[in-house]
Amino acid sequence: MLTFRRALRIFFGLAGFVLGATVAAAAFLARMMIAPVRQGQWATPLDIGLDFEDVEFPARDGVRLSGWFIPANDNADSNGATVVLVHGWRWNRLGYRAEDLFANVTGSSEIDQLRFTQSLHNAGYHILAFDLRNHGQSAAARPVTFGQSEAKDLLGALAYLESRDDVDERNIGVVGFSIGANASLFALPQTNLIKALVAVQPMTPSVFTNRLAADFLGFFGSIVLFIAEIFYRLFGGLRISGIVPAFAAGGAGNIPVLFLQGTGDNWGSTDDVSNMAELTPQAQELLFVSSTHRFGGYQYIIDNPGVAIAFFERYLGPD
Repeated sequence: MLTFRRALRIFFGLAGFVLGATVAAAAFLARMMIAPVRQGQWATPLDIGLDFEDVEFPARDGVRLSGWFIPANDNADSNGATVVLVHGWRWNRLGYRAEDLFANVTGSSEIDQLRFTQSLHNAGYHILAFDLRNHGQSAAARPVTFGQSEAKDLLGALAYLESRDDVDERNIGVVGFSIGANASLFALPQTNLIKALVAVQPMTPSVFTNRLAADFLGFFGSIVLFIAEIFYRLFGGLRISGIVPAFAAGGAGNIPVLFLQGTGDNWGSTDDVSNMAELTPQAQELLFVSSTHRFGGYQYIIDNPGVAIAFFERYLGPD
């Protein structure tokens, strides 16, 4: 009898531990989905010799956004052409420092978006880099919606550029990473101010979160994700399965889009991005690149900025 009671105590103790760990993991994931831990600024464009302006402007729905406008050199033959950089989930306008708990647990690596900014500037473009809502120094507007609400941030950025005398509103390109790519796809049917888009590893959130949870937690991933989505929706989140960037991509009209996806992405999917490209009327290129982890795909465009620059040279310029 004592042995049986001891066994029961051990069983319920283990069950309680597993349940507690599962709920804790779900709460952690939900926290990242609702309001990621913000990264502080660890550098400015001046650190790499670029003059810049601190700017603030409203998103289309009034959320305050913060960013940098980096003017092209006086001798640059840019004709007012401008590139907007829209960062990824849990990043800011500088990229991703990979020093938080999420990075340590998942093996995420640093992304230096400022280096990419310098490459585009060297090619003669004005640059607007800004923090999405719930990220960096921009205002909170919880929860994160993996691009759907964040599209309003990009639309606000475009309206800001349209107000500047030194920007040619007919020559604006966008580079979006992750949810920044999603936001760009959602924005395309709502504006005529984007002349060309480079979408770096966009993702359907239901595909992304399932693959992330499985990679992070294996067998328990689906259970954790189910609980996390309950938390997420309690805080105003949309049904994850209802956020589908491919539907928006179908309304992109005649805007040329270059899709880039890493083949070693363990959270995203080449099939998912292929589907988006197939539905995009003017998908000019679907570039699959060899990579390790999801962050290898981001790193490819940082290391090979000529891919984006060559694309913009084709589509940004006098009509």
